[in-house]
Amino acid sequence: MAKLIVVPTPVGNLEDMTFRAIRVLKEADLILAEDTRTTGFLLKHFEIQNRMMSHHKFNEHKTVEQIVSRIKAGETIALVSDAGTPAISDPGFLLVRECIRHEVEVECLPGATAFVPALVASGLPNDTFCFEGFLPQKKGRQTRLKELALETRTMIFYESPYRLVKTLTQFAEYMGRERPVSVSREISKMYEETVRGTVEEVMNHFTLNEPKGEIVIILGGLPVTKNKTEKRENV
Repeated sequence: MAKLIVVPTPVGNLEDMTFRAIRVLKEADLILAEDTRTTGFLLKHFEIQNRMMSHHKFNEHKTVEQIVSRIKAGETIALVSDAGTPAISDPGFLLVRECIRHEVEVECLPGATAFVPALVASGLPNDTFCFEGFLPQKKGRQTRLKELALETRTMIFYESPYRLVKTLTQFAEYMGRERPVSVSREISKMYEETVRGTVEEVMNHFTLNEPKGEIVIILGGLPVTKNKTEKRENV
């Protein structure tokens, strides 16, 4: 049956690619790629010879209807991003939503997502957590930080290495310098690193050691005091 298949790709180490993902990319009628050059390297490594079409945040509004029409006409189309699972801080959501609206089947394969290993390796509570992705760069950033300062769950952020120290500085301002945090970079790559400590300690580390690569920040939530817990239980 024709469908859209969302295919996760490695966030670093190519050995993280699944056998199933390779088979789907070989068998699909078309591969939608965030960057055809990046995906081209991946396909070449796994000896996948298939057609690609660009599908990124700058053109997805214009292409979703065409893609849905092709699937309804009988094609199976695979969607990949540059790394990880499409639609998680990457293009994909609009297409998935449009497929569902038109009752086109959507299948998402399990696979690599950068925040999961970062969360597990952080040592911070992961029974409940909230994924924030990238914070607003300008408009609404301070408002969101003030809101998140009251969040009691562990929080997950993606960040550029060029803005990491700035973001940690703002966490210190809004959440406090003693709030626990873990920063993972280059997940599954040769120089993978996780730095844990208080916001102040980790901020000082990356001030002295310039960060490189993809960044995932795991920030501890606001501690819930015993009195607050008792009040909630009595409500």
